[in-house]
Amino acid sequence: MKALCVGRHQFLSEHLCRFFDELGIDTVPCVGMANAMAAVPMEDPDFVICDYDLLAKISLTSWETDPDVSSIPIIAVSMTRHPGEAHLLDVNGIAGFLYLPTLDPTDAHRVLSAIRRTRRGIHPPSVLPWQGTTPLAQLR
Repeated sequence: MKALCVGRHQFLSEHLCRFFDELGIDTVPCVGMANAMAAVPMEDPDFVICDYDLLAKISLTSWETDPDVSSIPIIAVSMTRHPGEAHLLDVNGIAGFLYLPTLDPTDAHRVLSAIRRTRRGIHPPSVLPWQGTTPLAQLR
């Protein structure tokens, strides 16, 4: 699986990449949604992982109306807001929410596999290498 990790600044974007790389996801850092939209043609992600606080401050209208990116699900992530505080799911069409401090790899796998976009009506197989089942050195 491949994801764009979108943050308000480079440090946060790279932190999200490191976090999700450990789950076996191929990640690409992006700063802001405009840069994420520009990266889609080159990177062809299965989903976008985006800082919740960034999503709370912007409109996703341009993402939702662009035919090239609207099929790519956006997953809000937070290190500070608990799941009960995630009000964007109802408002902006966010596909999911992950609270990073308590995120369990099994739960992450289940959520990300269910959310990732389909391609030509086909949902790709759900295979992620997990530490403990596949040595990390073999994944690189």
